[in-house]
Amino acid sequence: MTAPVPGRVDPRVAEEFPELRLWTLELGGGRARSAPQVRERLRHLSDRFLGGHALQLRAQPIPHAYRVFHRHIGLDPDEDRVLVEQVVLERLRAGRFKSRSLLDDALTIAVMETNVPLWALDADTISGDLEIRPAVEREPLGRRDERAPWLPEGRLVVADGQGPVALLCGDVAAGHGVTRETERTLLFSVQVAGVPAIHVEEAFWIAADALGA
Repeated sequence: MTAPVPGRVDPRVAEEFPELRLWTLELGGGRARSAPQVRERLRHLSDRFLGGHALQLRAQPIPHAYRVFHRHIGLDPDEDRVLVEQVVLERLRAGRFKSRSLLDDALTIAVMETNVPLWALDADTISGDLEIRPAVEREPLGRRDERAPWLPEGRLVVADGQGPVALLCGDVAAGHGVTRETERTLLFSVQVAGVPAIHVEEAFWIAADALGA
């Protein structure tokens, strides 16, 4: 696997959050059927992660760091949950980590093993490099769906050269997610204060390994 590539952070954002980093990694393929060994790994992860672990999660250093960052950017971490908490909540509701696709399973494994969030974009819908920046007034979230919502000015987003493609620590814009037709997948992660870079790199490595990259 090649090393993750640093993305750009707008100087105004970097001034307020000097330890904030954006990382990307391009891989081949899209949302294919999960492999038997990956589904088996997901089953083992389900057996390891029980209800008691969920109660302890927020106190662990990396989830706590993302909860603090959520508050700093105006998100309520009890409403706009950090990604690992979203994954855990789905597991508790379903009784296990459900296998959905090779990509989804790989991201679930990486997030649960490291607590570091990873998101995926269709690389062929992206123009130029990604950056973290504030949205401008009445800027749409994505450009591949005419129903794309308008963003409030100042909302932090992950954007390419033509506009926002994801909310920072939130949803990927419609039309930019990975599908079965995707030929190139772009993974990205956000590193915040209190999260060592080695953990972010490990998350990418685990996902790429599960994807067979």
